[in-house]
Amino acid sequence: MTPKESYKAKLAEKIISGLEKRNMEGYYCPTASEAVAKALEIIPEGSEISWGGSETIKEAGLVDALKGGSYKILDRDIADTPEEREKIMQKAMFADFFLGSSNAITYDGELVNIDGMGNRVSAYIYGPKNVLLLVSLNKAVSSADDGISRVRNAAAPPNTMRLGIDTPCAHTGVCGNCLGNTICCQIVITRYSRIKGRIKVILIGEDMGF
Repeated sequence: MTPKESYKAKLAEKIISGLEKRNMEGYYCPTASEAVAKALEIIPEGSEISWGGSETIKEAGLVDALKGGSYKILDRDIADTPEEREKIMQKAMFADFFLGSSNAITYDGELVNIDGMGNRVSAYIYGPKNVLLLVSLNKAVSSADDGISRVRNAAAPPNTMRLGIDTPCAHTGVCGNCLGNTICCQIVITRYSRIKGRIKVILIGEDMGF
């Protein structure tokens, strides 16, 4: 194991310890392919599954793996109309598993997320029976405040560019603390899960997502 690999394993161990004391489950996989295998191990076949906006689960290959398996998929992106898309997003709140990532995660196991529509963070808070997150270690930060800064200055700008949203950060690359046409509408810090084990986090050693 190289020094960098050892560092990531130790960092993951610390974060997992933090997650566990916060009533969440944590796992570490050095590679994305291992993370996908772990996720498929956790999710029983036949489960109803949905997700919010997450590049990490797509990059890792989890979405494709699930679509090729025996699962009930609620995918808003295949809706034919805005009304059908909204119905799928609402139905996702009752899914067996809601998948995603976290915009940041602290060394002590807190999850930091900023959302535009709010469907993603609302599912993390309440609704789906299980929340399964794939989080790469490049999103690890020392505190929740650092997490908010990371999201607003490192994650939000490329996300607005990806989505084609005309915000100040899409032009400058840094947060403009904007209102109106913003993707930073909801800021949610998950410091504890009331239901033990409902939130499961698979940490990934490879850099992924935003």
